[in-house]
Amino acid sequence: MNKKIQALALERIYRLFELAELNLKTHPARSKRYIQMARKIGTRTNTRIPDELKPCYCKKCNAFLKKGVNAEHEKEGTILIVKCLECGAEKKTGRKNKA
Repeated sequence: MNKKIQALALERIYRLFELAELNLKTHPARSKRYIQMARKIGTRTNTRIPDELKPCYCKKCNAFLKKGVNAEHEKEGTILIVKCLECGAEKKTGRKNKA
């Protein structure tokens, strides 16, 4: 895929995540739709969702996750565990400690 297309896709993904955060409390269904659209843009243009945005959404139900609103964050060493309170899915991000 062309680099210009991927750059534009990344820009749109960031914007959709911003909109999802803004609409989380007032329109949760719209917020889910924005995440769904961002993920679809990523798959169609072969662009990865940036690592800093990965803990911000649920892969199972496409909900935008915000600590205290619809998500619980727990830290185990260097691993962050994010639990979606809408569907119950858990996501682990971070690096394991080498033993």
